[in-house]
Amino acid sequence: MKLIISFIVTFAAAALGSYFTFPSVTTWYASLNKPFFNPPNWVFGPVWTLLYILMAISLYLVWKKEASRPEKTKAMILYALQLTLNALWSVIFFGMREPAIAFAEIVALGFAVILTARSFGKISTVSGRLFIPYIAWVVFAAVLNLSIVVLN
Repeated sequence: MKLIISFIVTFAAAALGSYFTFPSVTTWYASLNKPFFNPPNWVFGPVWTLLYILMAISLYLVWKKEASRPEKTKAMILYALQLTLNALWSVIFFGMREPAIAFAEIVALGFAVILTARSFGKISTVSGRLFIPYIAWVVFAAVLNLSIVVLN
């Protein structure tokens, strides 16, 4: 049951982000000047899907593992924080169409993801390592976000 709940919680954030992203991809986002390293639009869906799967598995591994209550509580709060910031970025960037504000937000997201990975890693080494691709992608997304701010 914990595995199912881990996926539901994680993909709820994904769904919220998608709700704000999809309407803008072929309209507003298509009109922006983008850097040469901007991936094609079709890349984002599979990458984010994989990252959400890894996040959900990571959450499940921490949730089922025996750990001190304060340590596990801290890890779960950090997970909720990074997941909230993850969804919020789409609201700000695509929904509000505010790339500069979204950049500040994605920097906060990056720190939250790193803190979550460290906290999860203390409980489950595998869980912490499952966050590595997510960290890399958020760093890339932050650079892309900043480039869009500069070019527009």
